[in-house]
Amino acid sequence: MVHKWWLSNVIVPIVILLPLPVEGILPLVFSSTADRVKTDLVPTPQMKKEKQRSELYNLLGKLPDRHRPMNVVVVSTQETDELITEKLLMDINGLEKVPAYFTRPKHHTGKLPVVLFNHSHFGQYEVGKEEFVQGRKEMQKPPYALALARAGYAGLCLDSWCFGERSSRKEVDTFKEMLWNGQVLWGMMVYDNLRALDYLETRPEVDKKRIATMGMSMGSTMAWWLAALDERIKVCVDLCCLTDYQELIKANGLGLHGIYYYVPDLLTHFTTSGINALISPRPHFGLAGRLDPLTPLPGLEKIDKNLKAVYKQEGAPNAWQLKIYDVGHQETEAMRADILAFYAKWL
Repeated sequence: MVHKWWLSNVIVPIVILLPLPVEGILPLVFSSTADRVKTDLVPTPQMKKEKQRSELYNLLGKLPDRHRPMNVVVVSTQETDELITEKLLMDINGLEKVPAYFTRPKHHTGKLPVVLFNHSHFGQYEVGKEEFVQGRKEMQKPPYALALARAGYAGLCLDSWCFGERSSRKEVDTFKEMLWNGQVLWGMMVYDNLRALDYLETRPEVDKKRIATMGMSMGSTMAWWLAALDERIKVCVDLCCLTDYQELIKANGLGLHGIYYYVPDLLTHFTTSGINALISPRPHFGLAGRLDPLTPLPGLEKIDKNLKAVYKQEGAPNAWQLKIYDVGHQETEAMRADILAFYAKWL
């Protein structure tokens, strides 16, 4: 296998144009006063979802401007026989730079579908985005960067706050300081990934109509939050963290999730099913372990029942799928095969 590296002596900036408004986050725009009166009287299902998305986003604390200019530089490029990997440094939040990997299959021409991959937690703060390109023991081989490339997909993965090259400050310290400033750590994590979607739309290799997201554990939760908030994500896959909040409380399982997971006032506004219902009717595949304490089985059954009803009502009964495997908090060979098959069908 041939390996080639290029390290940029001069960092080349990539100028990012301001993104278009994201549905559900900015206020609705009406073409006339008559339209406003009519829609106020009879809100459509889409309008209701947009209002809920705005409400969900507003729970995430004081966030940077959604449309601040971005600047992204390519720090290095690695090439193998199958995969091209760019290491990026992204100025997307105005507070700290965000290292990331963008990958694509080497021998592929034309526009590519892309997967925004969200790394997991496992208390291993040094790993971060390396999970995407190097894998981890809790997941199958090859790493997802290569697995997706072999299937014909590009990929993007960021170091989340407190992970990888951003792990110089402890998670609990970051959470506490942000809380003092009216910020929410989870909100800041979500914000970075929403800006990552903005960036993907600027890549000439990317088919903007075929953007997916996925992740395991913390990355699983990020996947369904992102898909709920942003309709640019056309397919969502979450692995081992579709957790019903109330059933987690009943199971005394709050300590099993990191402090990043907790959003002030969330439960007075949303259930897990309610957030995930915002993804419908777009394809959504949840995978869980029957023996996984992070996702109590009664909660999985409740979410499945609720989402089946939502997807049926919206005319897409086959677009939602939950599959439970006889394992704990891990990815199995069968899970990997099912995920790739789901992408092959829907992406």
